[in-house]
Amino acid sequence: MSETFSAWDYAVLLGLLLVSVSLGVYYALVGGGRGADAELLAARPRMAAAPVALSLSVSFMSAITVLGAPAEVYRFGASFLLFSIPYALVVVITSEIYMPVFYRLGLASTYEYLELRFNKQVRLLGTVLFIVQTILYTGIVLYAPALALNQVTGFELWGAVVTTGIVCTFCCSLGNLKAVVWTDVIRAFIMVAGFSSIIIQASHLQGGLKTIIRHAKEGGRLRVWDFNPSPLQRYTFWTITVGGTFTWTGIYGVNQSQVQRYLACKTRFHAKLALYFSLLGLWVILTCAVLCGLGMYSMFHNCDPWTSYKVSAPDQLIPYLAAEILGDYPGLPGLFVACAYSGTLSTVSSSINALAAITVEDIIKPHFRSLSEKTLSWISKGTSILYGALCIGMAALASLMGALLQAALSIFGMVGGPLLGLFSLGILVPFANSIGAFVGLVAGFIISLWVGIGAQLYPPLPERTLPLRLDTYGCNMTNLDSQGNWTTTTEMPFSASTLQMRDVERTPLMDNWYSLSYLYFSTIGTLVTLLVGIIVSLLTGGRRQNIDDKFLLTKEDFLSNFNFLKREKSILNHQPYGNEDGGIFNPAFNHIEMNYSENSGKTLESRF
Repeated sequence: MSETFSAWDYAVLLGLLLVSVSLGVYYALVGGGRGADAELLAARPRMAAAPVALSLSVSFMSAITVLGAPAEVYRFGASFLLFSIPYALVVVITSEIYMPVFYRLGLASTYEYLELRFNKQVRLLGTVLFIVQTILYTGIVLYAPALALNQVTGFELWGAVVTTGIVCTFCCSLGNLKAVVWTDVIRAFIMVAGFSSIIIQASHLQGGLKTIIRHAKEGGRLRVWDFNPSPLQRYTFWTITVGGTFTWTGIYGVNQSQVQRYLACKTRFHAKLALYFSLLGLWVILTCAVLCGLGMYSMFHNCDPWTSYKVSAPDQLIPYLAAEILGDYPGLPGLFVACAYSGTLSTVSSSINALAAITVEDIIKPHFRSLSEKTLSWISKGTSILYGALCIGMAALASLMGALLQAALSIFGMVGGPLLGLFSLGILVPFANSIGAFVGLVAGFIISLWVGIGAQLYPPLPERTLPLRLDTYGCNMTNLDSQGNWTTTTEMPFSASTLQMRDVERTPLMDNWYSLSYLYFSTIGTLVTLLVGIIVSLLTGGRRQNIDDKFLLTKEDFLSNFNFLKREKSILNHQPYGNEDGGIFNPAFNHIEMNYSENSGKTLESRF
């Protein structure tokens, strides 16, 4: 469909890429070449709630959301709207439980907390898991917009993957956190504009939203409140509310990419405002995605492009729709592709930035303490390039993982769930020790990995996931399949996974444990880590010393909501850490007095 993409469309898309590169260059010059970790702390006194809120909203609303969410609504209905509930719960949980602890400590890396609270081994294991999770997820994010560009323009798929990866890596290796945040602000508006172009044009062609709603109702797409307690059904009130809350708390509460954003706010009050305001952005993007999915179903309600073999994957449906309905308006197909790229550039930039900061803070600095800031800055830039190349390589794996949204959230569940359980153990369970934390994390990771890989190898049958009816009776007869027959189906078209599901003898393990809704992967990982961590901590005698309240959630954290004008203390420098629980040099077991800034001659408190 390359003829659909005009010069105006290329201008719109290239304009977005140019803005991203320009911001990276600008902040590289302004920032004086500081690394990601240095810029994080240097940015804190200068960032207000509004830009950080928009950045929080779009950082994980990537092309996976632009392509995957409407496809899920198209296949499974508007129950996707129920994600508005876990979004709200996640923002409250993050702002009231996790953010106060991280902001009070002022850490450049969230995983530094694990060493302060437990020991170096727990920190290292947590860091490695985060790096693996982020590289896998970023590979999927890179692959997603390439599908859109390939479908709309005919542009070479892997050429688009490599181009996107190079642009994001270039921005991160030059720029810093402020570049990422301010670019996210622009991308937020582009995402909404791209979604809106689809919604408005689909409504125009179908004679208004009433027709779209009528078609959705006739096709069973408006069944939202399904209270079926079965954990095997893909989307119900319980799977979305419970599973979605655990999954997105792992992203918003403890993921470095998100934490480093709200830590960049100038006060803790601004950090809370940013989190709560980001909820509005999440709701807007969710609503747009659902309306796009319903509009797409209305357009294709009697001729599904997937089961009629016009597209090869559900994630290509929305780009196919964009090419069909926006092609007569120069610039609009380019706006839609820019919408997909906006989310991707935001997420990939955030991920690479976080990976570079984590590597410097958690791997390089603890072992090479004599390195200068300039050397660390160059190491940060080099690791950004390295991780960019690895993420491009992971995009090849993403092409084999099926539906993009499910693959992305499954990764967050399998790895993010145990990590959420680990941080929750440290913040909420005072008697938890390093042995319990390490064993709990390993146990949670093994269990969630078991169910996640099993679900990928032996996908649940349609009678478990309950996809809605897709029809092809209205298609052009020139598009018949190779046997000259149309089929009305609720299943996926023929593929390797379909052959596998039908040819392999199903066992109870496949039809129950491996058929668990992918949204519960994080729930399992979190709860197993917490439960095993608590039990092992009790069996090994708990803590040998009282832990400092600074590393726990306290009642003062809640009371501070009513005294937000008071200046807050922050700990930015730490003493050497002990290797074992109870080590006398570990600040987690001692009262930490306020440190003074040697460079400015003022207390760190005055900086905030």
